[in-house]
Parts: sequence; structure tokens; C-alpha cells
Amino acid sequence: MNYLRLLLSVIFSVVALAVQGQSTRLKAANKQFENLAYAHAAQAYEDFLRVDKRKDPAETQEAYTKLAYSYRALQDTKNAERIYADLIKEFPETDAKNYLYYAQALAANGKYRDSQKMYSKYGERQKEDLRGRKFTVSYMDMSRFFQDSSAYRVDYLPINSPQADFSPMYYQNGLAFVSARNESGPVKRIFGWNQTPFLDLYLFPDTTELRTTPNPGVQAASLGGGDVMTEGTELMPGNDRPLSKTEVFSRTLNTKYHEGPMTFFKDQSRIIFTRNNTAKGKNGKSADGIRKLKLYIAQNNGGSWQNIEELPFCSNDYSVGHPALSADDTKLFFVSDMPGGYGGTDLYVVEYKDGQWSSPVNMGKEINTEGNEMFPFVDENNNLYFSSDGHEGLGGLDLFYAELRDGVAFKGVQNLGYPLNSEKDDFGLITSQNRSTGYFSSNRKRGISDDNIYRFRRTCKQLNIFVYDARTNEPIALADVRVIKAGINQDLRFTGTDGKTGFCVDANVDYEFKAIKEGYATNSVRFSTMTQSERPVLNVSIYLEKSENTLVKGTVKTEVNQQPAPGVTVTLRNDKDKSEQRVVTGSDGKYEFEMKPGAPYTLTTEKNRYTANREQLPKMKAGKNPKLIEKQQGIYGEGDVFELKNIYYDYNKFFIRPDAARELDHLVALLRKYPEMKIELRSHTDSRASDAYNLQLSTYRARAAVDYLVNRGIEPNRLSAQGYGESEILNGCTDQIACPESKHQQNRRTEFKIVTVQRSNPEITGK
Repeated sequence: MNYLRLLLSVIFSVVALAVQGQSTRLKAANKQFENLAYAHAAQAYEDFLRVDKRKDPAETQEAYTKLAYSYRALQDTKNAERIYADLIKEFPETDAKNYLYYAQALAANGKYRDSQKMYSKYGERQKEDLRGRKFTVSYMDMSRFFQDSSAYRVDYLPINSPQADFSPMYYQNGLAFVSARNESGPVKRIFGWNQTPFLDLYLFPDTTELRTTPNPGVQAASLGGGDVMTEGTELMPGNDRPLSKTEVFSRTLNTKYHEGPMTFFKDQSRIIFTRNNTAKGKNGKSADGIRKLKLYIAQNNGGSWQNIEELPFCSNDYSVGHPALSADDTKLFFVSDMPGGYGGTDLYVVEYKDGQWSSPVNMGKEINTEGNEMFPFVDENNNLYFSSDGHEGLGGLDLFYAELRDGVAFKGVQNLGYPLNSEKDDFGLITSQNRSTGYFSSNRKRGISDDNIYRFRRTCKQLNIFVYDARTNEPIALADVRVIKAGINQDLRFTGTDGKTGFCVDANVDYEFKAIKEGYATNSVRFSTMTQSERPVLNVSIYLEKSENTLVKGTVKTEVNQQPAPGVTVTLRNDKDKSEQRVVTGSDGKYEFEMKPGAPYTLTTEKNRYTANREQLPKMKAGKNPKLIEKQQGIYGEGDVFELKNIYYDYNKFFIRPDAARELDHLVALLRKYPEMKIELRSHTDSRASDAYNLQLSTYRARAAVDYLVNRGIEPNRLSAQGYGESEILNGCTDQIACPESKHQQNRRTEFKIVTVQRSNPEITGK
């Protein structure tokens, strides 16, 4: 069972319709319900309805309502459907929410037509909740959920136990995950909600050892593009070793309460994980007596997770959980039911900068709905995956995908479709950059109390692209083929000797394929997968004409680390006829354009919160121009910190040495090139002398660097000085550590941090 979903879900109050003179059985059932012991409550309500339901209609309605909700909380969708059907039949004026819950139970059981009717009735009773209308329309045509069904193979993994296993996360060479598997100790802790063990963190250390094979004599259940093993799935012969290698992730992190989904910083030296509030007594509970979920951070010290701290934006009064870090560790996405959201649980984001966390920001109504959004994951391109029961889907929680630009889902939200989604709960997905492989959780196998971890791999809808000479029809080898989606560069492929390259296409996407080759005019074709083709392999051809044009190829990199810069708008403008070619760089930071002879061109690179560059390209002459011009541009971003090489200081001094002056002259040139750039000069000392003295000395050094720049003509309002003393030692040469002078010298340094840069034109960048 998806425990974390249950703990984060809003428990809607159920008004008791009869208080005076309640029957003994109903009182006993209500006590279990109020204690969130839904398994016991369900049995007690069943007993009441079997014996006493005809005595008092108000008590009967109350028992039906709470029994149905108990089965809903237990994710027993079959019994939930049965009881909601009885409730609505006998009490059609029941609260509108019960029509919604009935519709959700029907969808989770694959009864989409019946579910559509209930969503329609819910929409009539609750017009402000868009789910009624959206799901009614969506279930009129289910085909869009199956467009990519042949593209994936899904496999059940042998690391699963008889209890819940879910929310895998990459860790070193293996998978860390959450499990309620039985503990090995003499004391068995039981979660009252559904009478199963509490959750802990576990690790399977090596994913290369994961193998699956069907048990002879047991039929595999078909899931479109692949098979998921049914009851009896075994390992490869000789073979329970992979499961036996599953180990407790950390005995210092696992406690007597729930530990849940986690994420790791890029270097995997720190973890952020979900846990019940561990404060003792009343301090650990909210006003309603529940231990809410919180996020904690811990440091790996010599193989042991230590220094566990609660993140500052958590609260005793609402839950915060399901963390996901961006690829560069600067943003943390998470789930919360804090006040002010759109529905039950929403996705939020905070920024992490210089060791500080910002205030949470709701990700907005494009992502969040009146339902529950949870289990986020951010891939290497900073695109977001999450689960939701509020966006249209196949039932329960479905997996969704959103391409983020500056934190906004600028193209909306896309359902990942069958077989990654099913009518049950599908959640906790992690995946590679291009969604070719990955893992996720689902309770599709057996249903009740049975979350399991699955692996998927993309089997590929193959598209072959052929590039030919338009005059001779001969294949063109070593031509570039650029894949473009929504104006953003994606993969760059190269044709072989047969003029062919291949590509796996996604469903429901419009593509542009551009062929580029020296000596030829660039040409492109558009290709759409909005309609599904039954052919397993698709082909397109691109023909290129001989040309005197010049190709312009380039790469945009960030100056701070010399890595390719995605999301940069690159524009090549023909200054003669004013025409423009424009593209947004992808993960490789590259771009390709074509220049006609006889016209001057201007090349610009722009990205919000980065420096904008503009460069004039010489006019090309027909017959004499080069076939190829290769460029490389660097961009500076706000918040980037650069160490000024050779800006060192003599011991106990702060004046600028001659070697430092030469380096500062380079900074003068940079500030003149970007006249709107503002920087902070940051100076540091070694560890010798007192903290107070070093702080003052470093401040003097930073001010000396600022004075030097001002004397070279840089406006003072563009500069600020900050001393850090010995607070940021680079090489471990702290107090009482014996180090040679050369190492102390490394710490007596000055850096500059970019505070603001020239902003790009929003109309150009789309920001």
C-alpha cells in the first residue's frame, strides 16, 4: 500500500449524522475510525451494517460513508466501489465528495464508462472542481492514454517483498527504496492504519544483478509493450541471491516511525529523506494529534549517516515529504498539504543557495490540481516527473511529465500513458535523461497492500532518416541531422555511408529534423506522431541541394565551469534583408545556421539572468567564402563565482601586488564589455590569527580590490566588497593543522561573484 500517499492525503471530515443514542457497534467503529485504524474500522462498520443498518437511517448513512472511506484509505478499491454504490443508491443526496470517490474507485477497477457517469454527476454537484468536467470528457476517448503502449517493456523486480516496496532512488551502483518488509528484530512495530509494519529505508547495492524470468507454469500478464510477471515470479536459476543482498540502508536513519522517499545530492554525500516528526510528546504532533511528515537532511561521514537535521520550512501542523533535487542541487521539489494549496497535496519548490533554503513556492495550477500531486523526480534536463490523481488518467495515481522552463511547465502536463500507467496507483518514477530506462512503483500486481517496484525500458518506435543529394540521389555520409522539438535543439545525429541515421520517437510530439552538410543548403522536414502508425519502423528522407552558403556552427558554454549551456536563445540575423534564424540550445549547447553570400550577419546569444553576447560576422562573397565557420561563446550567469587567479596577498597584508593587478585588469575588461554587470568582490584569509582579525583583514583586501577597479574607471555602484575571513578554507588548513606556506597562500585569495547581468529581451527569449 502506498503509505506515504495516505499520510499526505487530506482526511475529509465525515459529519456524524446521529450522536445521541448511537448503537454500541457504531460507537466502537467510530472510535477505530477516529484513531485512523481503518482496517479495524472497516470490519466494525461491516458488522454494524450486517446487524443494525435498518434501525436508524442516519446511523446507516454514517456507517456507509465511513466504511467506504475506510476502504478508500486502505486502497481496497473493489470494496470501496461496492460500498459507495450502496451509499449512493440508498442516499443519493449524500455529500458530493462521495460521487467523486465512487468515480475514482470505478476507474481504479477499470470501469471507465461507469466512472465517467459518476464524474459527470460530481461535476453537476461541485462545479468549481474541474475534475468532474475534465474526467467526463477524457473518458469519452481513452485512445490517447495508449498511444505509446508498444514503446515500453515493464518488468517486476525480485527485490520486492510480501509487504510494500516503493519509491526507488539511484544510489551509487544500486537502488535505495522504501519498504514495510518484516523486521528481523524481536519487536514487530505495526502501523495502526492498516496493521502492517512501519516503513524503513533499504538498499539493493548492484542493479546489474537484477534479473527476472517467469515461473514455469504461471502465465505472464500482458501489459502492452512488455510483460509484468504475475504471482510466482522467480529469479534466474540458482537465484535467490539478489533478494538476499537487499540490506538496511542505514541503521542511524531508520527509526521506530516511518522513513519514506529520499533524494541524494549529486555527489551522494548528503541525503534528504521523509520521516514522521520525531519530536517527543505533544511537540511531535499537530493540533489534530497526528505526527506529520517532515524532511530531514543528513551527511555521510565515513559510511555512516550523521548530523540529521530537520529542514527549516517544515511544520508540526502540516506534512512535507517526497523530496527531489534538481540536477545541479540548486532546487528542491517536494510535496505538502500546507495551507494555501490547490488541492489535497501540492508540489512545491525551494531554492538552495550558499547553504540556505528559500521559502516554499507552490508550483502553480498548471501542475497542481484539486486532487493530490506527489512523488516528484527531476531528470538531468531538469524536467519534472510526478504522480497525480487530479490530472486525467487511467485511475488512481498516474505518472505525468512536464518540461520546465525557469520552473514553469511551459508546455503543460503530459500523461505518460500505458503501460507505465495502469488503473491502479503508479508513482515514484526515476529515469534516465531521455526516458529510455528507469524504475517506478505500482500496486497493479495484486492490488491491496501491495506496492511493488518495477523496471521499464524503452523498446523504441524507430524512425530512420535518410539524407540524399537532391541532384544525384546518392546518399550523403557524415551529414549532421539535428532533432528539434518546439524550437529547442535535442539530439544531434550523423549519417553513415548509406546516408542513414536512426531515432526513437515519442508519441504525441511534433518534430523537425534538419539536415546540415558543408557545401549544401540546409533542409528540414517536419514529422508528427500525433497520430499513431501501426508500422514498427518509420522512414523519412531529406534531400540537399548544392550551395555556396556558409555553415555557422557553434557551442555556448557557461564560463563558470565550461559546460554546455542549454536554454540559450541563439539568433542569426541577416542585416541586409532583416530575416532571422533562431533556435534554443539543448543539452549539448550547440547550434547550426546557414549564411548566404552577399550580406552581413549578426549573431546573438541570450538567456535570462545570463550575459547577452552580440557579434558581427563578415560579409561572405560568392565562390570565395569558407564552407564552415565554427564559433564558441561563453556566458556569465547571476550567482556564478569565479576565483581570480594570482590575486594573492602577502602574509598579514592587503595591498594589491603587481601580479594581482594584471589579473584585475582582465576583470576591468570584462566589466567594460558588460556595462550592466554588477559584482561582489569576496576576499579570504588563511587560518592563522584570530577569527575577528582575519575577518577584518579580508574586508580590507576586498575593499582594496574594489578601489583598484574604481581607479580603472569602473563605477562604484557596480561593485561591493565582502570579507569572509577564514570561514571558507579550501584545503583543510584550519587551526591547529600544520600546512606549508604554499597551501596557506591558496586560502589568501579573492573571488568575484556576479550579482546581476544585462537582462535579455523577454520577447526574444520567451522568458
